[in-house]
Amino acid sequence: MAMATTVLIVDDHPSFRDGARLLLESDGYEVVGEASDGASALSCTDELCPDVVLLDINLPDIDGFEVAGRLACSHCPPSVVLTSSRDASDYGALVERSDVRGFIPKPELSGRALAALVR
Repeated sequence: MAMATTVLIVDDHPSFRDGARLLLESDGYEVVGEASDGASALSCTDELCPDVVLLDINLPDIDGFEVAGRLACSHCPPSVVLTSSRDASDYGALVERSDVRGFIPKPELSGRALAALVR
């Protein structure tokens, strides 16, 4: 699955970021950065202009929905895919109303799942 899609991983758990990086890089993605909170996600996106932001919903400062809304208005708006250890149904219609390409539960993250949402 060779592609040149760049990804920024945003999650407050280093172990998830490490695992997601390994998984996505093995599937052909180029992980250009990582952020541990919403404010860092916004500045990293401005700096790195990734194609995709894999964005945890539950962050310590700004929640993923707010970050996604701000990213949609940025000078290089990425495709945003939300992720969480909780199920999408826990968020009701919030995911559908957000400026995102979709949602992937953390246990189901794969290059194939991401590609299905961002192509």
